[in-house]
Amino acid sequence: MMKLAGNRTLVLGASVVALLVALGISQAVLDRSAAAQSKGAVQAPRFEVDPLWPKPLPNHWILGSTIGVWVDTDDHVWIIHRSSATLGNNEKTLETKQGECCAGAPPVLEFDQDGNLLRHWGGPGQGYEWPDSNHGIFIDHKGNVWIGGNGGPDSQILKFTKDGKFLLQVGKKGARRKAGSSAGNQEGQVAGFVGGSNDQESFGRVAKIFVDAKANEAYIADGYLNKRVAVLDADTGKMKRYWGAYGNKPDDTPLPPYNPAAPPAQQFYNPVHCADMSVDRFIYVCDRVGDRLQVFTPEGKFVKEQWYEKNTLNAGSVWDIAFSKDAQQKYIFMADGVNEKVKIVDRQTLQELTSFGDGGRQPGQFYGVHSIAIDSKGNLYTTETYEGKRLQRFLYKGMASVTKENQGVVWPTRGTR
Repeated sequence: MMKLAGNRTLVLGASVVALLVALGISQAVLDRSAAAQSKGAVQAPRFEVDPLWPKPLPNHWILGSTIGVWVDTDDHVWIIHRSSATLGNNEKTLETKQGECCAGAPPVLEFDQDGNLLRHWGGPGQGYEWPDSNHGIFIDHKGNVWIGGNGGPDSQILKFTKDGKFLLQVGKKGARRKAGSSAGNQEGQVAGFVGGSNDQESFGRVAKIFVDAKANEAYIADGYLNKRVAVLDADTGKMKRYWGAYGNKPDDTPLPPYNPAAPPAQQFYNPVHCADMSVDRFIYVCDRVGDRLQVFTPEGKFVKEQWYEKNTLNAGSVWDIAFSKDAQQKYIFMADGVNEKVKIVDRQTLQELTSFGDGGRQPGQFYGVHSIAIDSKGNLYTTETYEGKRLQRFLYKGMASVTKENQGVVWPTRGTR
């Protein structure tokens, strides 16, 4: 009997152990399932490239490095590009009278939703200094077109009507120049130059402009030489305030090359590439080479920051942003011209949810994806610099569960265009 009782004890003990093991395995399976369900429950906007948009340009025109995009209140898409200055001789034989194709299109182009070219203008004229190299385009609440100067001597911003009539120049070309007796020693002097990130009159190769309709203020991402956000009266161009990274006073002392393992730089790297306002009136600033997005109040008080693809070197990962068109602007769409993708970011947490795109020259691929904008329907528009020289549209296809970290090329499915 004792032996039988012992066997029963052993059997019971083995059964308990087996049950616990089974429960443990079951719990692990449940945990994995819950995690998968939780991941699948994350929703993000879904897009498909529109390979037939825009329509071909007239007059044998082609695009140069395409360096800015915005969508106006009529859902017309405006771009600015660097035209013939960035075309090879074999791309512009019509200009050099060596062949029939092609020529650089005018710098400023406006397209409708069908991809038709509506207006085209730009270049030197009376009363203003056209940039050696343009950068960024914005259409404000009054229908005015803002353009940044980004070439070597460019220290100016220009404002025009939609028809290209000149309205305002802020800053003077060449203001950031070699120090000389006429300039004196100004605050912000660095490396033998005067003018700079504490200059109240001019700029340092501006990247982008955003105009706040409520306060009628222009936010300047300034820029490729300077290391600040500058805020102007949008009518007069008068400087109202400015700030650097973390809300610090800008300092133009050269920074060491970006090192992802180093403590965060207390100044922006060059270029400061965007400064856009959200509906709840926060300013999102692209510190491109620093791989980070910083958030401020309109007065320049630092709120928070986030890094993206933090080990990206070269030209950095945070190039430009656009906000989703829902009332809360739940998502940020971020152009990344080194990793060649568009990131989809939760605006409140600043966490990346997913991304799309890949390197290449086919529709839906990128070579130097530089600027991004969104229309009222939620469609995205991207431009490409370097040899990309292109404008693309990505059609909004609703919300979908996030299943991949990167979706790759978002090629359209048959019959969905």
